[in-house]
Amino acid sequence: MNILGIETSCDETAAAVVRDGREILSNAVQSQIDLHAIYGGVVPELACRAHIEAVVPVVEKALEEAGTPLSRVDGIAVTCMPGLVGALLVGVTYAKSLALATGKPLVGVDHIHGHIYAVNLAFPELEYPFISLVVSGGHTSLYHSRREVEHELLGSTTDDAAGEAFDKVAKILGIGFPGGPAVERAARGRDPARIEFARTMLGPGSLDFSFSGVKTDVLYHVRGQDGKHPRALSTGEVADICAGFQEAVVDVLVEKALRACARRGVRRLAVGGGVACNGRLREKAAARGAAAGVTTYFPPGRFCTDNAAMIAGLGYHLLRAGRADDLTLDAVPTKLHRR
Repeated sequence: MNILGIETSCDETAAAVVRDGREILSNAVQSQIDLHAIYGGVVPELACRAHIEAVVPVVEKALEEAGTPLSRVDGIAVTCMPGLVGALLVGVTYAKSLALATGKPLVGVDHIHGHIYAVNLAFPELEYPFISLVVSGGHTSLYHSRREVEHELLGSTTDDAAGEAFDKVAKILGIGFPGGPAVERAARGRDPARIEFARTMLGPGSLDFSFSGVKTDVLYHVRGQDGKHPRALSTGEVADICAGFQEAVVDVLVEKALRACARRGVRRLAVGGGVACNGRLREKAAARGAAAGVTTYFPPGRFCTDNAAMIAGLGYHLLRAGRADDLTLDAVPTKLHRR
């Protein structure tokens, strides 16, 4: 089965063709980073306009690179939740139009579950069950993944996602967008213990996350307790703040993920989402995981950031499970978590 995947949940317009859920025939991505960099974050209206301009040529590029005309596509998978509602609508509307015009089956895909499946694409040998940590600009969630289409939510962020906190701290420090890579670059080689920030654990045994506290801690450190008295920072001070902030976020992510592994008796941890590119997170999760008898799986960077290969791959399994959608499929910006 050749599945065409379409992803437009935030600021990447992406399309891919994946065969039988594993073989990536193409994976085209058009980023909007330069468009949003001047604002220090994603501007929803600009993102939606850019998707409208890009979605058709990106899909055509994916089909061409795959050597697979639309007539040889067996199904169409599209991200339908969660994300920016206008951005999602661009992809969902186009996918529905293709399905209507061609008679191909259509399936809506959960973007967060797509990030989990990206680990499967990178590690075909990874066996279920495992604990999944999805950590990105919009999401920080823990799941008990039993198979490709079965994920039990164990914990999620109560406020800022980890990637969002990176972006906001980078904006406070004036070091650029996207914040994750900027903070990591600045922190490289610095002592994270020189400046320590809050680690919010939300009580004994909690698997939920909160990163608004550490973000505010950085703000007060830089601008005073009322946030209105900024002080001049040397390059070294900025680097030390980045190192301390990054370590605080990584400590919470790793602690909660390994806590989930221990609670469910699972010795495999899969990490996906844009923040999974962070080198310190990879290093610390691998070391602490090994000490706890847990093997960690981090996909390469191209599968951590938003892409359509993960959507097409998961779409294959959803269609095989009989979960096709009809043309009433809609964009759902906020996922309703049920435990």
